[in-house]
Amino acid sequence: MSLESALLYLFAILVFAVTPGPGVFALLARGMASGVRSCVSLALGMTVSDLIYLLLAFYGLAAVAENWSEAFTVIRYLGAAYLLYLGWKMWSAPIEAEPLAPELRKVDVMKGFLQGFLISASNPKVILFYIAFLPTFIDLSALSPADMGLVVGLTFAGLMIGLMLVASGASSARRFLQTERAMKGANRSAGALMVAAGAFLIAKG
Repeated sequence: MSLESALLYLFAILVFAVTPGPGVFALLARGMASGVRSCVSLALGMTVSDLIYLLLAFYGLAAVAENWSEAFTVIRYLGAAYLLYLGWKMWSAPIEAEPLAPELRKVDVMKGFLQGFLISASNPKVILFYIAFLPTFIDLSALSPADMGLVVGLTFAGLMIGLMLVASGASSARRFLQTERAMKGANRSAGALMVAAGAFLIAKG
């Protein structure tokens, strides 16, 4: 894989990462409600799930998307239900100035990771995207371990950078919301975005 191809691939993954969808909606909601740091685990969960699909694409397992269609349908609806629940919690959450205890932050990290993983895992069509996308940059018939490692690394970097840019933008907007009324509006906006993410998961089936 040439340097030019690597840079183009990284840019393409960045664009893919910020394309509106359930994951971006969830990041916007989390960033507005809790700040950019709380989005790291969410973005990491989505990225890890995408990397699994990328590896499946490397080995030509697009058929998994068809053979496991019922399982993915269940995963999608479970993920959608969880997002709808989180949206309601954000919408109705009271305004709290006190920071969360360390124990709660640890729990949120794991929940955020699982939530992000579930959002991406519910869309097996990502395999098809990578299978269609990768040949533009690399010859899959002559794939070496070094090429595979490079593509995985570029994908991880591109997805995390793109997703965290989304989260940072949402978090920055939150800083301008200092009054109780504004914070309440932000929480409700975040809740609405989370509900939109859940509805998107259901509708795209």
